[in-house]
Amino acid sequence: MDQKDKQLLRHYLGKADIRVSGNRPWDIRIHDERVYSQILAEGSIAAGESYMSGWWDANELDRFFEKVFEANLQDTIYKPTQIIWLSLKNKLFNTQTTSRSYRVGMQHYDRGLDLFSRMLDKRLIYSCAYWNDAGDLEEAQEKKLDLICRKLELEPGMRLLDIGCGWGGLLKYAAENYGVEGTGITVSQTQAVYANESCKRLPVTIQLKDYRNLEGTYDRIASIGMVEHVGAKNYATFIQKASDCLAEDGLFLLHTIGNRRSILHTDPWIERYIFPNSMVPSIAQLSRALEPFFRLEDLHSFGPDYDRTIMAWDQNFRDRWDEISDAYGKVFYRMWRYYLMSSAASFRTRQLQLWQLLLAKHARRELVRTVR
Repeated sequence: MDQKDKQLLRHYLGKADIRVSGNRPWDIRIHDERVYSQILAEGSIAAGESYMSGWWDANELDRFFEKVFEANLQDTIYKPTQIIWLSLKNKLFNTQTTSRSYRVGMQHYDRGLDLFSRMLDKRLIYSCAYWNDAGDLEEAQEKKLDLICRKLELEPGMRLLDIGCGWGGLLKYAAENYGVEGTGITVSQTQAVYANESCKRLPVTIQLKDYRNLEGTYDRIASIGMVEHVGAKNYATFIQKASDCLAEDGLFLLHTIGNRRSILHTDPWIERYIFPNSMVPSIAQLSRALEPFFRLEDLHSFGPDYDRTIMAWDQNFRDRWDEISDAYGKVFYRMWRYYLMSSAASFRTRQLQLWQLLLAKHARRELVRTVR
């Protein structure tokens, strides 16, 4: 270990009010002093991998990341070569082509139903809940589903398309409570099988399909937490496909994580271990793609609710970890908590936002009701 590296990293941590071997919840303990040189040499990837290997710990990992993000320490330890490479790759190449779009399904969403069924609510909703007057995760996710249905002004007999339908929770809820006919697409084989079984007694069909292969016309369209996998080169294609599939008097609800900056990369550790080929859009990037096709009827921002949602997921994950620990192992446990806690802190410090955009193809004579 280089003593200069040790002093420099401790200096950076001190600027974020993080002490090594301190007694506050966000302070860290170093178990392997190679971590200093490793993080300074390899940045974000080394920070995550060294945590996975047990080289360092914090009693409350989310509060550690909260301090890091408040001080923008991540910008200090990011390696420019990693960011330049990811940005250049995404600028020059389409890393989210039709053939590559299934990779995130296989790597992330197909990890195992045993994992997600223990972490999520009973409907397996893997997106931000809506905590307005909600007492727990189950209630908050149901409120989010109903919020979407009310914003879309769903009525019996309408055809609803869900682009990136996950395990089918929204379509099942909308069919049972609003009498719609539903079609959903996903790039995850596990999700498609589960969703079709869950909705088998309802007028709902789930298909394993990339959005670019969509056909047909629908009265309403929703896309919940999927555009983060589309990529900047494909935003316009995605939005145009939604426009092509939407009835002329229809409504489209786009629910997405939002970036405060227009960038062409994601965190290198997240890219490698959690969401390959992912990219969080900014308002500017979405606006450019939307402008030729849609009018914005409503924009609803509730990013802090994602912090609370993820903390609830983490509690579920830890409470039931013993049931799946033999199948996943200690390294996975540390990787998954690193992902959850860094994500929660990102929303807590407004590094990331959560937006619902309600869109129409044409000017509507009647006012779209603002639903909250």
